[in-house]
Amino acid sequence: MGNDEVVAGAVLLGEPLPVELMNTVGVGRQGVHDALEDDAGVAAWLRAVGDRVGVAAGAPCDGLDEDAVRPVSGRVRSLRDALRRLASEMTSDPRPPATAPELTRPDAVTALNAFAGTWPELVWPSDGPPSRAFRSPDGPADLAIALIAHQGVELFAGAQRRRLRACLAPNCLLFFVAEHARREWCSALCGNRARVARHYHRHR
Repeated sequence: MGNDEVVAGAVLLGEPLPVELMNTVGVGRQGVHDALEDDAGVAAWLRAVGDRVGVAAGAPCDGLDEDAVRPVSGRVRSLRDALRRLASEMTSDPRPPATAPELTRPDAVTALNAFAGTWPELVWPSDGPPSRAFRSPDGPADLAIALIAHQGVELFAGAQRRRLRACLAPNCLLFFVAEHARREWCSALCGNRARVARHYHRHR
C-alpha cells in the first residue's frame, strides 16, 4: 500500500482505527517492537490518528500531548491487547501472541466493552445543520480510547469481521481488513517478502 506511514515505530496502513491500534506491535531487527511501550509513544500515536478520531467524534480531538496522555497510557495498551486477542480468534491466527498471552477471550470482551464508554449527542449550531458528536466523561485522550473501543465493538459484531485478516508474511504481526477477496497481505512490502520466501522454499 503506497500510503503507509510510520509513527513512533508503528505502521499506519489506513485501516480502521481499532486495526491501526492492533498494529502498534511489530517485528524489527531487535525482535518484537511495541510502539506504545512508553507514554511518549502512546502520545505520538494518538496524535497521529487524532484527525481521524476527530472525524469520528464529530469534533476536533486536541490536547493529546504527553502530559494529557500519561494517565491513560496503560488503558491504551490494554485496549490494544484486548483487540489483538479478539482479532487473533476471529482470524484463526496461527502466530504466537505478541502481547498479553494470558488474556482470555471473555476477559478481552469485558475489557473492550468497559473501554467503549462513549455516547452520541445532537449538535445543532445556530448557523449550521444538525450533526452528531460523541462525548466522553473525561478528556480528549479518554474520548479517543472510547471511540476506538466503540469502533472495535462494531468491527467484531458487524459484517466487516469477515474481512479481517492476520498478515501471515514472514516476520509480520499485523492485521488488516481485506477490501477484496484476493488481498493476502497487509502491505506490498509483506507481499514481496512472502513471494521471496515461497520462491526460496520451492527451490531449496
